[in-house]
Parts: sequence; structure tokens; C-alpha cells
Amino acid sequence: MLKIWGRKNSINVQKVLWACDEMGVPWERIDAGMAFGVNNTPEFLAMNPNGLVPVINDNGFILWESHAIVRYLSRKHGMGTLCPTDPQMAARADQWMDWYHCTFFPDMRPIFVSLIRTPPEKRNMQEVESRRKLLANNMAILDQSLATQPYVAGQAFTMADIPLGLAVFRWYNMEIERPSMPNVDAWFERLSARPAMKPHLELPLT
Repeated sequence: MLKIWGRKNSINVQKVLWACDEMGVPWERIDAGMAFGVNNTPEFLAMNPNGLVPVINDNGFILWESHAIVRYLSRKHGMGTLCPTDPQMAARADQWMDWYHCTFFPDMRPIFVSLIRTPPEKRNMQEVESRRKLLANNMAILDQSLATQPYVAGQAFTMADIPLGLAVFRWYNMEIERPSMPNVDAWFERLSARPAMKPHLELPLT
């Protein structure tokens, strides 16, 4: 059985769990990271020298980095569904997953860390507002794309919807000003109706 190390309310771990549940892949999760520790032990560092979650063990194959894991599992278990067989649609999925990592999440993470993990008296609200504006601009890019198609990569749900869906859930649940994004709202409603996503919408942000 696939083993997954990481706490269940980590956004990066949730990507892997959601992908597995979409494809019906059985898994065993081992708590690791933050309050659970484990990720700083010699045994864990032998799997991932970065000391970060998630990490998977797929019958002896060790892999880390959440998007690499989602892509690997999607190619193995979800060709034609989570991983498109059409080369252009697959490239679109890769494009948006890379955009999440390189453009979108670098602005969301400081907001999240400040508002969710930092005591109010220690928050840098000037940075929060600066990042919020940048994040709103990125959300507008996503909203514009979703004006012409129901899902991030095109007409069908793919692995690309998973990281952005989880990030947008955090966007909705942080106390920040949010411009109207009707296409994102409609897309997120479609995602929220998926049984594999629903468990992740019931967890507190930490």
C-alpha cells in the first residue's frame, strides 16, 4: 500500500491525498511535520533530506515534492483522467501547476503564515496588504482563464485543479479583502462538489 508521510491539514499533503482519492488509490498516512515532528529524524531525512512533507513510499520507490508526487501518481493511476493523454492538455496542466508554485503561492504563503500562524501583535500587516494585492492580480488571471473553460486545464478536471483548488480554499478562509471573482467562484463550487475534495474543506487552517 502507498505510504504518505505528512499531517492531514498541510496543503502539500492534501494535494496527494485528494489525488489518491480521485483515482481510488489506497493509502496509509503517517503523521509528520510541525507538532508531530518525525520529519527531523534520521529515518525521515534519509528519505527526504529537506525534512519536508509530503514524502511517499510506493513499494520501495521514495518520492518527495508534492507536485512531483501528484504527477507521478496521476501518470501511474490516472492516465486519461487526472493526467490527460492529449499532449497539449497535459502541457496546460503542467503549466498551471508550475504557475501555482512559481507565481501564485509565493504571494499567498506570507499572507497565510502571518494571518494563520503568527500572533496578531507580531504580524507585518504592511507585507500582508502588499502580498494581498499581488495575489488578487493573480486571482484575476485565473478568473479570466476560467471565463472560457470549466476547469484549469480545459474542459475536464485534471491534476492541475488540485493545488489551485486547495489554495483558493485558503483564499476564501483568510480575513482579507477579496475582489469579485465570479468564474473562480463557479469553478470552486464545482470542485467542492467532488467527494474526494470534501474532507479537506472540513479541516481548520493551521
